[in-house]
Amino acid sequence: MDSLTQIVLGGAVAAAIAPARHRRAALLAGAALGTLPDLDSLPIMLASDDPVVLMTAHRSFSHSLFVLPLLGWLLWWLFRRYGRGRVAQAPARWFWAIQLALVTHPLLDAFTVYGTQLWWPLPVPPVMWSSVFIIDPLYTVWLLLGCGVAWWARERPLAQRALVAGLVLSSAYLGWSLAAKAMVERQAQRTLAAMGLGDAPRFSVPMPFNTLLWRVVAMTPSGFVEGEHSLVADQGPIAFRGHPSNTQALAEAAQIPAVQRLAWFNHGFMKARERDGRLELSDLRMGAEPDYSFVFVVAQRGPDGRWQAIRPQQLRLPWEARRRLGPMWRRIWEAPE
Repeated sequence: MDSLTQIVLGGAVAAAIAPARHRRAALLAGAALGTLPDLDSLPIMLASDDPVVLMTAHRSFSHSLFVLPLLGWLLWWLFRRYGRGRVAQAPARWFWAIQLALVTHPLLDAFTVYGTQLWWPLPVPPVMWSSVFIIDPLYTVWLLLGCGVAWWARERPLAQRALVAGLVLSSAYLGWSLAAKAMVERQAQRTLAAMGLGDAPRFSVPMPFNTLLWRVVAMTPSGFVEGEHSLVADQGPIAFRGHPSNTQALAEAAQIPAVQRLAWFNHGFMKARERDGRLELSDLRMGAEPDYSFVFVVAQRGPDGRWQAIRPQQLRLPWEARRRLGPMWRRIWEAPE
């Protein structure tokens, strides 16, 4: 999720657990802890300028449920052992405040489609429950209000009630997002089964800033199909559109390390395109045809016609918010003709 959301989630969690007399300090500490895992981008960028590494190493060690509890324990121990402040005054409360402010970060990230390596260093694909967009105001607003009231109310009971209410309402929204996804998945399964694609690999993901309009993608032997489903406006089958992908080129280049790494990271949801003798791979999970957030050039044809690995390049393609967001908003409320 976005940085603001992680800041207010960490702050709300820590302040709800810490003693009331430490509330403002807990809001600040939780905000720092809540954003700490995303600082992994700094050492990753220092270690490599490979765009495939930058994408696939993010949300790895710093988001691991094996690593963060140990880091939380270490921070707690250091403050308790060498400090004379709030952690030493209420060690049990602060232990859980620190732990949960850290651990809730990757758990929330797992609700997005990007992919979070909760079980790093185990070689399992990233977790992507993909039930909320990376920025969703209806999730964030409750936490923001709760933290704001708590900062103002300080030690008064109103502060605790506001924090708990913010956490409950934001968590309820995540529950709704899973229920909405289940409804979309049922409709997608019925439609794809009728098309002979009932067993095809697929994913569903909410469109930007909402959980009412969803995008569904299913892989086919020659490419993929893509459709939208509005929980407000649509009834009946999803209207899928077919799109080509150079699956033969992708299969030929399957042993190239960058291709293997991307296929592992995005669960194989890629579009392949050969252009000017170079292989372009688009991550189908983020964006929509033909505009995708992550497009990489990973190989080129050699003199013998075989694919050869090259230094990966990320293509920066323009994304016009006005062109996309207006039709998306109307699509929530209006079924296609």
